[in-house]
Amino acid sequence: TLQWETLNRQFVEYEQMVPFLIPEERQRRLLDFLSLFLKVWEQSPGVIVFPNIQLLASEVSKLLTKEIKKNLNGKPAEEARLALEQLLQQKGEAENGHLLLKSAYLLSQTDLRTMRNIIGSGLPAALMQCLYLFFTFPLNKTSGDGETSEDDTQIQEMLVKIMLNMYREEQGVEELLEADKLHALIIATASLWDQCSHSWKVPTGHVLRTISKAQTKNSIVYLQAVDCIKIAIQNLFKLADTLSACDVCEAATIVLCFVKDSYPISSALLTEFENNDGYQLLLKILLRCEGSQKNDGDPYLDEILDILTCLTTCGKTELKVSGNIVHPQLPHFDFEWTRSSGLTVKNLQAFQVLQTIFQKSNDQYLCGRILSAIGTIWAWNTANFFLLEWTLQPINQFTDIIHFKPQPVQVQFFKLVESIVLDLSYVPHEILKKIQYLIKENIVPFCTLAALQCLLSMTKKDVLFSDIFRDSGFLGLLLALLRKQAKILRKSAGGHLPGLEEGTEKELNAVMLKMVAALTVKSVRNTVVLKDYGMVPYIKIFLDDECYRSATLSILEQLSVINYEEYMSIIIGALCSSTQGELHLKIDLLKSLLRMLESPKSRSAFRTCSGFNGLLSLLSDMEGALQEPPSGLWMGVGQNSILELVFYTLQGITAALHLDPANSNFFQRNGLFEKMAEDLGSLGCFWTHGEWQTPVSLEKTRTFAEFLEAAFCSSEPFPMWLKNCIWILVFLDHMIKGTLHLESYFKETKQEMEEVSRDDQEGFQAQEENPVAFKRPGNKLLVSAYRLNCAIVHPGAVCVMVRLLPKLYKEGHYQLSQEIQCALVGHIQSLVKSEKSRQVMCGAGLLSTIITSCQGAFLNDNHPLHLPLTRVFEKLASQAIEPDVLR
Repeated sequence: TLQWETLNRQFVEYEQMVPFLIPEERQRRLLDFLSLFLKVWEQSPGVIVFPNIQLLASEVSKLLTKEIKKNLNGKPAEEARLALEQLLQQKGEAENGHLLLKSAYLLSQTDLRTMRNIIGSGLPAALMQCLYLFFTFPLNKTSGDGETSEDDTQIQEMLVKIMLNMYREEQGVEELLEADKLHALIIATASLWDQCSHSWKVPTGHVLRTISKAQTKNSIVYLQAVDCIKIAIQNLFKLADTLSACDVCEAATIVLCFVKDSYPISSALLTEFENNDGYQLLLKILLRCEGSQKNDGDPYLDEILDILTCLTTCGKTELKVSGNIVHPQLPHFDFEWTRSSGLTVKNLQAFQVLQTIFQKSNDQYLCGRILSAIGTIWAWNTANFFLLEWTLQPINQFTDIIHFKPQPVQVQFFKLVESIVLDLSYVPHEILKKIQYLIKENIVPFCTLAALQCLLSMTKKDVLFSDIFRDSGFLGLLLALLRKQAKILRKSAGGHLPGLEEGTEKELNAVMLKMVAALTVKSVRNTVVLKDYGMVPYIKIFLDDECYRSATLSILEQLSVINYEEYMSIIIGALCSSTQGELHLKIDLLKSLLRMLESPKSRSAFRTCSGFNGLLSLLSDMEGALQEPPSGLWMGVGQNSILELVFYTLQGITAALHLDPANSNFFQRNGLFEKMAEDLGSLGCFWTHGEWQTPVSLEKTRTFAEFLEAAFCSSEPFPMWLKNCIWILVFLDHMIKGTLHLESYFKETKQEMEEVSRDDQEGFQAQEENPVAFKRPGNKLLVSAYRLNCAIVHPGAVCVMVRLLPKLYKEGHYQLSQEIQCALVGHIQSLVKSEKSRQVMCGAGLLSTIITSCQGAFLNDNHPLHLPLTRVFEKLASQAIEPDVLR
């Protein structure tokens, strides 16, 4: 603070002495003061206490301007350039110029009032002359390593910073016009780019762009009067033949900035640009960029494309176009809404450059940027899509040539077409017809695939497309193509034909199936078309390939809407004909079946198509699948997959029985619960060698719920055979309560398993020990469910439990075996507490099952199960005695 006060006093003294000093003495005293000023400034922590800073700025900038003019006056350009270099350098005694430059640099960064004092000194015009010389006349003076010296770099940074601060103000632009060098510098960048000072290229471009943003009416009139844009364009045409594409872009952007930035004030420079073949110049420059390795990431190429995109909205009058809206359209489409506020296209010439570049170029980067530009124009105003498509028809025309473009451009193009429907809510019928023709011709399979995916996204948007693509014949085309592919698959009969089903072709088949599935969803008419085409036998062929299966099942599920029996016969037939190792196929078929069994009509069709016998045959085919160690085909199958198949099979049976008395009676009357018990008992985890084993004294007893907690929610080691048995008992218990078809213990898809978080992945490692990958919430909910007194819906499943009771045994695990048996009997006892449940159980023949299946324990007074079984028997007997039990 004391230093600033001292400086203030000294400057006041200087000002008082000025009228009495000769110019040389006045300059000497000012320079002496500036030396002290800079020292204090450098030591200051950023707080300047100098009331006369505006006056000081005027003095410094006037003196700097005077020195510059003195060094330039009457000298040839190259000599003047050298004199400027020497003036501004910091070298011993002759550092006055550098002192003034550094002071002006620091003062230009203070405040607006100070900056205006600097501008009023004539410095803007003087520095423009300096910049012209530095840019136009390079000196061959570099440091030893070939780079510009550190002093030169520092001088350049200070000069450029002062100019940027001055020229961003309109007053600064007006002042520099006096130098009559602005147009000369613009023209120099357009003609001498390959001969100018390399180190001054970027700074000059930066300064000129700053001036461009602050243009005034006077500056525009000035540039127009000297034909600046016209001459620059003529010079750029010449450069475009000799320079690299990157360099021409860099030079051209400077001229383009003046054209674009001046338009809000006056259209004069744009008119001059257009009248002198400016758009042809841009077309020539951009086509020069074809195939350049530097395109991606070239800021000047991006700038040209951005400016060109902006120029599409620069025009005197709104475009007057009238188009015919082809119907049908989406329900929420409103053409009046498209006339919303926002920038609209008024300059078709500018857009034609973009359109022509896309049509003539196969450069991935160029084509991609032009598609992005079109998307930007649409985003400015929805009306722009219609203005362009009803005049120049860019998207319509691009569709004819899109298969020639690189693959990423094809994908981007169809995403753009997709956005017409998804974002603009408009159905472009003519464009869609061309895309359908493109798919039919299938010239480039990858392009066909991208086109199909585009139409698939649209179809999922609204059911209207189901009608559009049926009426256009596209559905029929897809069915014909799929029939052809199905015949090829059938001929291969599981073998491999050369070139068959590889890469893109296989993806095409998959997307075609998805498209047909989307077209038949909620569309009975399209499903009827599929059936009338005789496609059902061909669609079935695609079931065997996992790549096609999801879409194929979706199509068949739609078929069930018009014919449940046909769907059921296909699914049941596929389940029964599947081989032992086709677990994924069986599980996918069962999941589809579960979705369809929600309808009462489907449950009736399931019964008439031998669905129960079909599902039970799946269990029969799994004989020994869970034995330890596994043998045969089961050696390569994880127990998790086997349990999953058991789960979905029992789910299917439960769903078919749910709220369907006819199916329940059929299942009970035909002894299918007994068949189920037999098939489950032969899976390999249950004991199958002999009758009840000799009882042992139990050290401890646990409830069934406690067993589940210990088996799946604690670290207590449990043998795998027992875990598998418990899981099957869990499935049966939910079946008893009629809720098994609502449960979900397994991850639904492979994709879900791939997308799990790290925490979930850790969980899966633990599940390798526990073969059932049930979802996280299942653990505690599972256990707590056994403390509830749920109603018995399917009492036959209790009989299955009783039949499995003696098979809950393993040699070497006597204690555990008897403990789980006691726990299960206790659980069965809890199920028959209510009078209603006892009535239901008696009707299902539970008394007979206890006597026939558990005779060894029931009649042995010393057996640990004798007492609990007797209690169950007494509870049931108090309700009713079955005739066969009396016998």
